[in-house]
Amino acid sequence: MARHYVRKTDRGNASSETMRAAILEVKLNKKINQGSFSAVRNSSKYIDKIFECKQEDMLQQYLMKASDIYFGLSPKEVKRFAYTYAVACKINIPKSWTEHEMAGSDWFSAFLKRHPKLSIRSPQATSISRATSFNEHNVDLFFENLCEVLNRLNVGPADIWNVDETGVTTVQKPNKIVARRGFSQIGRMTSSERGSLVTMAFAVNATGNSVPPYFIFPRKKYHTHFVRDGPFGCDGDAHPSGWMTESSFLKYMKRFICNVK
Repeated sequence: MARHYVRKTDRGNASSETMRAAILEVKLNKKINQGSFSAVRNSSKYIDKIFECKQEDMLQQYLMKASDIYFGLSPKEVKRFAYTYAVACKINIPKSWTEHEMAGSDWFSAFLKRHPKLSIRSPQATSISRATSFNEHNVDLFFENLCEVLNRLNVGPADIWNVDETGVTTVQKPNKIVARRGFSQIGRMTSSERGSLVTMAFAVNATGNSVPPYFIFPRKKYHTHFVRDGPFGCDGDAHPSGWMTESSFLKYMKRFICNVK
């Protein structure tokens, strides 16, 4: 069924008389009046470029540098900083900037379009110790020690294994469905309403080979039928919390050794 779009603004509806007057003023090299040309500005989504190209480049470099050292600015902080920057540079800014002491949303959107190297991202929480440790010197030192150990022990890619664990729920969240309009509660059949969290340990080596997964079930006793339809060669254990414990990890390591010889 086709959608019926209803306009919510009057943008792009400038009258022909306004357009002719604006074109005439441009041809005569006259100064365009802000009030009489507002309709044309709205129709073309014209955004004033407040800063010069060199000033915007410096602003872009500052934002990238702040992000690289784990002190990135949020969009609201960028708009406040742009206002402070414009005042320091003694630039003529719009009245709305002065009232709110921050740049407008239109300027911020246009600024991101003019500088495609910048984008709004979701940062990962990083501790100070990790941020200070992750530098060029420490990374180079790590790889130097790694190469020394690999050469001394004659270790190849097939001998390097990465083991990690993750939580898997027994009941997945249903996808959206098409249902009857007017009902506030819609259901879809699952094995149960609330699932149990099962821990899965998995190992992969540098050549792409893997070891069958190992599951930790939230039970007091483990039974083999828990992994009846699981991946070939998988095994498991049980613990009331469903977490990997010391005893479960030792059992997994024995299973790991049996698979990798």
